[in-house]
Amino acid sequence: MKKRILSGMRPTGKLHLGHLVGAIDNWIKLQDEYDCYYMIADWHALMSEYASPENIKENIFECAVDWLSCGLDPERSSIFIQSDVSQHLDLYMALSCLTPLSWLERCPTYKEQLREVTTRDLTTYAFLGYPVLQAADILLYKANVVPVGVDQSSHLELTREIVRRFHHIYKKEIFPEPETLLTHAPKLLGLDSRKMSKSYDNFIALSETDEDIVSKVKQMITDPARIQKTDPGHPDICNVFSYYKVFASKEVHELEEKCKAGEIGCMQCKKHLAEIIIERLRPIRQKREKLIKDKKFVMDVLGKGKQKAQDTAKQTMKEVRELIGFLG
Repeated sequence: MKKRILSGMRPTGKLHLGHLVGAIDNWIKLQDEYDCYYMIADWHALMSEYASPENIKENIFECAVDWLSCGLDPERSSIFIQSDVSQHLDLYMALSCLTPLSWLERCPTYKEQLREVTTRDLTTYAFLGYPVLQAADILLYKANVVPVGVDQSSHLELTREIVRRFHHIYKKEIFPEPETLLTHAPKLLGLDSRKMSKSYDNFIALSETDEDIVSKVKQMITDPARIQKTDPGHPDICNVFSYYKVFASKEVHELEEKCKAGEIGCMQCKKHLAEIIIERLRPIRQKREKLIKDKKFVMDVLGKGKQKAQDTAKQTMKEVRELIGFLG
């Protein structure tokens, strides 16, 4: 049998190039090797968007459309909405009962978010406990592996600690300890060279028009030390060059040499990059335009994914309820 994967994204806004190269491209490849469950994590979205949730419903649909447009195949993957499977919260509650508060308070991501997010009040019970819901998401499907980037590999350790504590208390091992599947995906900075973030609006969405892509690429920060076209460039500190490494790797060496020799200007470089990104997104946008008009198909995909996810989740919760002393 294939090993099982669980991964997901929060529907908090438009998906962008960072999502594409950082996760979705890899998810598509994994469909051939694993039994894949891909979850639109709306409960996780509500944890930060609870005060203004009016866009979550639209973002859920848009997220599903983007995934399908990029190449996720509902015949090979279960694509579903987290809140459609009530067992996520059932298992979350069971795990919350045995997870020490100190484990959550020491979570580095929690501390980082409290420091960095200033537009929302995240000092809530739910946000403190989000790693437990994350663990429930993974364990509900008995996922063997979870694809994450190198900088996120430590996140899974808390899930493994919860698994070990559960097995120690209830004297029976029913969950696999999920392994980290490192994905060495390229990490894109935002157009302004800061971290790519919806809060900064410094990204190119998968649904951007050609005109918007050209306009946004023109605003990208290049080599600050280069004033004239003939000045020697420093590609290693140029954000535009970092995008070429991801989207036009075959051209990188030639571009690097021309930049260092002052044979190509930044505006010319940006113009060509915009053309490359437009071509990369063209088939995605074409498929997207069709799916946006076929809401029934998209909802059918989510309905089919919901059914498979529910079937798996119910079986897991039956085992859990027996162990914790509840009726089946």
